[in-house]
Amino acid sequence: MLVTGASGFLGRHVVRGPVGSDWEIIAPTSSAMDITDRSQVMDTITGWKPDVVAHLAYRKDRRTVVDGSRHVAEAAVAARSRLIHVSTDVVFGGRPAPYTEQDLPDPLIAYGVDKRDAELEVAAIMPSAAIIRTSLLYGTDTPSPFQIDLAAALRRGGSTMTFFTDEYRCPVHAADVAHAIGVVAAQRDVHGLLHVAGPDRVSRLDYGVALARHAGHPRPELPSSTIFESGQVRAGNVVLDSSRASSLNIRLRALGDALGS
Repeated sequence: MLVTGASGFLGRHVVRGPVGSDWEIIAPTSSAMDITDRSQVMDTITGWKPDVVAHLAYRKDRRTVVDGSRHVAEAAVAARSRLIHVSTDVVFGGRPAPYTEQDLPDPLIAYGVDKRDAELEVAAIMPSAAIIRTSLLYGTDTPSPFQIDLAAALRRGGSTMTFFTDEYRCPVHAADVAHAIGVVAAQRDVHGLLHVAGPDRVSRLDYGVALARHAGHPRPELPSSTIFESGQVRAGNVVLDSSRASSLNIRLRALGDALGS
């Protein structure tokens, strides 16, 4: 399995967890394989000819998200590799009802537009690719960058971040997403869109409180607001229906269960 973004938060859970034990991992660095450089991507992936390419590389710019994903998909086709492409819930703009894999994306923010376009590129180039959409990622033994920033802010006496009470997502442990990647990699008949997110609808404020408590702050006081009060354009309620993933025996733990609270 060749993993792009192996040094990132999700990538570390893939490489160091059960997937890394089950598969021989090829983990090119970003300097060895810059995904925005088509020739580098093509040479690396066709040179290795991996059974599976797991595309996890992450950066919030269109060249990386769209062009990079296109290059990886083209190289996977040339190498006859199976492709697992990781996407996000922010391809959706928010609504009261949960989103299934049959719902059409309607992103509100630029990053969501880029991720939607990357999905379309991948699906057009390799219809057999599996595209995993996930939500807010967190960890326990290995914290996410957001958890590290939050813990550091609380140690300084309080967070300057604002946590919305009316923005809802489905946080998911990175190890559960890594497990899903392993399940999909082993089942060649699984392709197309797959939602992999936690079973709970959690506000940004409650999410921050749960992570703060896990970091050792039993009564955190986090600044809160609403999307309307902030004047920002954000999706208020993005809940992914992950029933298809559950039917594949992919475990998706609730936030409290995963954090042990």
